[in-house]
Amino acid sequence: MKYLVHLSRLFVGGLFIFSGLIKLNDPVGFAFKLEEYFGPTVFDMSFLEPLALPIAIFVVIFEVFLGVLLLLGYKPKFTVYSLLAMIIFFTFLTWYSAYYNKVTDCGCFGDAIKLTPWESFTKDVILLVFILILYLGIKHIKPLFNKGVLNVISGIALLLCVLFAYHVLNHLPVKDFRPYKIGDNIQENMIIPDDAPKPVIDYHWTFLVDGNETVITTNGSYPEVDGEYVSVTTETVVEGYEPPIHDFSMEKDGEDYTEDLLNKEKLFVVIAYNLAKSNEKGLKALKELSEKAIQSGYEFIGLTASGPEEQEAVSKTFGLNFDFYFCDETALKTIVRSNPGILKLKRGTILEKVHFNDLEDLTFD
Repeated sequence: MKYLVHLSRLFVGGLFIFSGLIKLNDPVGFAFKLEEYFGPTVFDMSFLEPLALPIAIFVVIFEVFLGVLLLLGYKPKFTVYSLLAMIIFFTFLTWYSAYYNKVTDCGCFGDAIKLTPWESFTKDVILLVFILILYLGIKHIKPLFNKGVLNVISGIALLLCVLFAYHVLNHLPVKDFRPYKIGDNIQENMIIPDDAPKPVIDYHWTFLVDGNETVITTNGSYPEVDGEYVSVTTETVVEGYEPPIHDFSMEKDGEDYTEDLLNKEKLFVVIAYNLAKSNEKGLKALKELSEKAIQSGYEFIGLTASGPEEQEAVSKTFGLNFDFYFCDETALKTIVRSNPGILKLKRGTILEKVHFNDLEDLTFD
């Protein structure tokens, strides 16, 4: 039992630190995932949506902190009981997501490692087993140092987590795992290769045969059956290839300008997924930035999911002299964790990407 506890301690502590740090690198992204769970299609707890970011920050810092405490062997009862409570909750959450197909990616490892709902659930069940071993053998968890040293190390770990969260919230994630990172080409990430795997879809046809409902399954072709057609449903058996970017567009007045704009040699794009929620400081800085960019030979546009009325109101309030184009809100949230954020593109390749707090870092060569 002693050796099992030591093994579990290393595995659980290391995994909690790893998972927590990945999400701590991008707490805004984790908050977006929590908003999905709080939304009307899942738990319908809309009153928690404004608290998604504070909850996300607390959860990821606590996750890292528990991993550190476990490895140090500090406060074993508090640590193990907290770990057990967290894993029971997240095991239920991932089971719910997988069984009801509500949230297709739980965000356990952010954008770094994508897991399907059932993979996430399996991971949590394995973790639950290891944490139960810790619970049963808690007497074997001994501290590595004396209490004074443990206080200092755990305090430093907590402080570093808070400072790191503060940094990424006021700038951008230190490591970008998304398909819109600097150096990526948007068009290339939208391409579906000719030899890409196609989805396998079963069609379940319901017919009334001799007064009884009969279901016949095909791969899409209409079945030859002597009966009265009732209905048909589809089931995706195997998912097909999905390009890294599949929901990006630049539309205005019902027309798609994506190809034209992404072929521009010099283009600045303001990303503001929701203008009503955009930071006022960031919006105020856009007029001067756009004027400077245009003088340097760049085309300057905005990209938002807000409607024309909101676009017009914001442009008037802040004196903006550029056009807004429409894009899906989820795609815009994925592009940059700042509202607004700025991209500099050359023929669709992202050369620079900054938070509105870092506009002075942009270059105009």
